Amino acid sequence: MSKNKLFKFGEMATFSHVFQLSFNEIREGKTFDLKGNWAQSFFKNNNPIILELGCGKGEYTVGLATRFPDKNYIGVDIKGARIWSGAKLSLEKQLSNVAFLRTTIDMLPHFFAENEVDEIWLTFPDPQMKKVRKRLLASNFLKLYSKVLKQNGAIHLKTDSNFMFTYACAIVDCNGFEVVKNVSDLYANADIDDVLSIKTFYEQQWLSRGISIKYIQFKLDKRDCYAEPEIEIEPDSYRSFGRNRRIQPTKNE
Repeated sequence: MSKNKLFKFGEMATFSHVFQLSFNEIREGKTFDLKGNWAQSFFKNNNPIILELGCGKGEYTVGLATRFPDKNYIGVDIKGARIWSGAKLSLEKQLSNVAFLRTTIDMLPHFFAENEVDEIWLTFPDPQMKKVRKRLLASNFLKLYSKVLKQNGAIHLKTDSNFMFTYACAIVDCNGFEVVKNVSDLYANADIDDVLSIKTFYEQQWLSRGISIKYIQFKLDKRDCYAEPEIEIEPDSYRSFGRNRRIQPTKNE
């Protein structure tokens, strides 16, 4: 492990708004004290709790918290070195409505009680074009989210991937979820609101390369199971070249 990562991990251990339990602690049955008590015990208010899953460096989490001080935001990611950036920035901004949780998404019910979460944001997740069960909007993940979300809690997806957006629209359609907003080219929309105008570093890069940003928001109702769409989706051609080649092919390619 590099010295830079060691430094970040060491500093992050001193941050009172960053939380984690090791897999060993979870397997041994250690409880998480804030489960069911995030609002009262940590945030000291009764404001809505909103998660950003796979938050990376926490740019969107911090951006949302800055714009909406009347809501509580928690960024979730397994990469501690990434979380450090958002955690550090939120301290510099003196934001009291931000926290970060280092864990995998499948562990959410260990950290949040039933109906404790109001909304979930998925910002630019890996579309997992070959692995349905790993897509963060797959039926198995929707079942997981329903354990912590309130009834009809909002799920937001913001993505550069046409594959992921098409899949999201399909799973929403086949389950009959109520759609709040569906935009295939976000920044071409004159009615874009403040919450959607936050641009992360990578998002700005994709926009500069001619890749449109898509957004869908829908309400997740609680069910025993969720259906998977029977649909074939054309893969994203640019993703096969890696993040440094995320550019739409020219007419001559």
